[in-house]
Amino acid sequence: MTELLTALALVMIIEGLMPLASPARWREVFSRILALSDGQIRFIGLASVLMGLLGLAWLH
Repeated sequence: MTELLTALALVMIIEGLMPLASPARWREVFSRILALSDGQIRFIGLASVLMGLLGLAWLH
């Protein structure tokens, strides 16, 4: 359980870096994401999950 909470904390830190460092750029990127179709967003989600799984497999 500790590992899961650590992983979630690290995700929150990483996710917060861009709006902290460059809020205007983050807003621009976010508005571009909103313009994507559902299929494109799903593909990005799938690619992200697959990269995460590959990363975990590579580490272990």
